Amino acid sequence: MTITDQPVRVGTISADSHITEPHGTYVDRIDPKFRDRAPRIMDLPTMGCTMVVDPGSKYEAKVPYTMVAAAGRPPETLGWNRGRPWEDLHPGGHDPVARLTEQDLDGVIAEVIYPSSGMIVCNHPDFDYKYACAQAYNQWIAEFCSIAPDRLIGLGQTTMRTVDDAIGELESIKALGLRGAMMPGLPNGPDYGDLQWDPFWRASLELELPLSFHILTVKGFGGSNFRGPRMNGFMAIIRDIQDIIGTFIFTGVFDRHPDLRLVAVEADAGWAPHWMYRADHAAKRHGAWLADVALQRKPSEYFREHVYMTFQDDWTAFRAADRGELLLNPERLMWANDHPHSDATWPWSQNVIAEQTAGMDPVVVDRIVRRNCAELYRIEL
Repeated sequence: MTITDQPVRVGTISADSHITEPHGTYVDRIDPKFRDRAPRIMDLPTMGCTMVVDPGSKYEAKVPYTMVAAAGRPPETLGWNRGRPWEDLHPGGHDPVARLTEQDLDGVIAEVIYPSSGMIVCNHPDFDYKYACAQAYNQWIAEFCSIAPDRLIGLGQTTMRTVDDAIGELESIKALGLRGAMMPGLPNGPDYGDLQWDPFWRASLELELPLSFHILTVKGFGGSNFRGPRMNGFMAIIRDIQDIIGTFIFTGVFDRHPDLRLVAVEADAGWAPHWMYRADHAAKRHGAWLADVALQRKPSEYFREHVYMTFQDDWTAFRAADRGELLLNPERLMWANDHPHSDATWPWSQNVIAEQTAGMDPVVVDRIVRRNCAELYRIEL
């Protein structure tokens, strides 16, 4: 796709943007018991400015900020070993005032803010450690977003250590003024379809906190769950999200909680019509021997009603939405710019949107690029 020199269109909302957690995010706020293991920024050879999670342990993980903050950079400059110092990163990744300027440059009036290194923390096997990290991050992101709460829409992190702890996390997230909760791909104990978690789903509805599942938050990504060359790892990103959606649908969670909605974040959406078609086929042809529970509706009906999807560069999603609910429910799609990550459309977002929506119903476009997100997160337009 060629990015054209079109005028900036103002008024879109990004349903998935990120920050670059500064050094003090965890070190300054974490439970003192975990301070020595707190994620911290280090300047590493070739990788440059890097957030190191659980440094020195066998679970140590590195998050190179060169890629986390690569929005707008030429493709030939991308890579894990082309490190840059902290000073070269987008200031809006950690400075909320600078972030507003970066929003203006992209024609964006508000962003739903997710973590960066926090996504990797989700994969840590120690739930006590994850809990401590999430508590620290939630305090920091609340402070960041408080500068402009109408434009910086912060989400808190949950750990799902126990049901009671998870409900307490939601209550804390609500008290901090955050607008939703990012879930780890895997909970502690039985999977999300288990009845054990039903009180948590009820609490999220009572507190009016939408729940999100972001890519890269399921243990195993980048490891054994794809084969072949590294590019296959990029292609595998959406598969864990598909598994999560299927878990909620096929275990009857949405039958038990008909008002529950989930947000599938940064996994694109153009694939969803075929997934729904295949799921309906499975239920009809193989439900008698594969189904764990008897569903009240077709799998596709749950998907279209209960699952929001965000995407930043997905021509097929826009086109499928323009066919109405026959393929995708346009009221459950939310555009995002993914700023400042390497896959971001920033600072060309308005040009990308204009090209991918040319000839579409403007009402449908308006829903996808701002209104759906505004309604879900109670953002005033």
